[in-house]
Amino acid sequence: MQHKVKVTVIDKKLYPELQSKYCANPNSGMCPCYNIGDEFIFERYGSADDFWHMGLNTLKQSVTSQHTTAGGNRFPHCSEAWDAISRYIYTALQGGSIMRGWMNDERVMIACCSDGTRPVIFKIERLDYKAVYINGICSDTDYAKIKQSLKKITSVTNITFQNNELHQEYIEVFVDNNIDNHLIENAINSCGQYQVLHID
Repeated sequence: MQHKVKVTVIDKKLYPELQSKYCANPNSGMCPCYNIGDEFIFERYGSADDFWHMGLNTLKQSVTSQHTTAGGNRFPHCSEAWDAISRYIYTALQGGSIMRGWMNDERVMIACCSDGTRPVIFKIERLDYKAVYINGICSDTDYAKIKQSLKKITSVTNITFQNNELHQEYIEVFVDNNIDNHLIENAINSCGQYQVLHID
């Protein structure tokens, strides 16, 4: 089983009375580093290790440019935010429980940065998946057949097709519960002349 982490900016707050009383710039305003709806994906598989780069290039969706948003392609996450969310990201990337007993799903945490005058609120989610390497995929029809078959498995939530740094194709099978590898192998074998090489 492998793990990714999805981080979403779900809200931004502003306390102008605190800024006017305590900040050097009393009109600092909302945090300029993030936007509501920003989505980041952290990976730690193959040569990817986004954690050790403080999330540089993890931004996948934003209402603004990659160049101006923290976690985009120019600068990593804000240090105040990173201090608050990095422990949960690191735990989740290793398959651990982010906050068992506090949240209604131990794979999820709601956290905020430590700027008390304009905090940014994040949803942190552990995404569990299996990386399935297959021989015999030659066309879009093959992809569609395999995807349709895998979606019939209970607990499978999403399927994506990827290439690793060695240009080997593999399938990411996302699940909400751990499933036996034989279920995946049987679903793929039922589609035709495909060979499952291995599953990570």
